[in-house]
Amino acid sequence: MTNNTILDRSAGIAVWRQIMETLKAEIVSGAFEKGSRLPPESELATRFGVNRHTVRRAIAALTSEGILRADQGRGTFVASAPLSYPIGPRTRFSEIVSGQDRAPSGRLIGSALEEADALLANQLDVPLGTMLIRLETLRVADSIPMMIGTSWLEQSKVPNLVADYADCGSITEALRRAGIDDYRRKETRISAELVEARDAQQLGLPLGQPVLVVESVNLDMTGTPLQYTRARAAADRMQLVVNGSG
Repeated sequence: MTNNTILDRSAGIAVWRQIMETLKAEIVSGAFEKGSRLPPESELATRFGVNRHTVRRAIAALTSEGILRADQGRGTFVASAPLSYPIGPRTRFSEIVSGQDRAPSGRLIGSALEEADALLANQLDVPLGTMLIRLETLRVADSIPMMIGTSWLEQSKVPNLVADYADCGSITEALRRAGIDDYRRKETRISAELVEARDAQQLGLPLGQPVLVVESVNLDMTGTPLQYTRARAAADRMQLVVNGSG
């Protein structure tokens, strides 16, 4: 890239479109790496000799094509290919992400103790009022927020779950520390909704963007319900793949 780019204002092509095509060509050529942050609008406006509104229109067009990704409060990034996320009997975020040469991580963003209401009691096959741990997690791939998960588990089975997850960032490892060496998926339900304000902030999404909602129940190896999860995934960053065997 050069510090300044001269646009042909007599070419009969809108200036914003010339900027869009220039940036697109640079992205395709590798001048901007996948996942890298685009320079600020003010810097691009100076480079092309235009106002920020013109740059903003070019960026909006590239975002609508899926070439760029706007993260609220963080900036505009070159979009990586969506994460392919298989749904099957053994669905493990860390294993899936690592298998695609990306770096997984997890962060604890909230937790609480609460009594099982009718919905949770039914999902986990426990009596009403059973004490549950609610675990709120943010799952990340290559430093890009991918999914927020709200999980409920019976407190008596995993009394140290919150501390263990905060330490290791992996639900599979946290369960292993509680003596639960393996588990399997019973069912998965997939829907979509508009992102809520709190989730938008954590995922770096503008309000009004769609998220994939993945509700799932995991069983321990005796076939007893272990974990009910309601996850919200950025729809432009994750592609769900439902295995025929799942």
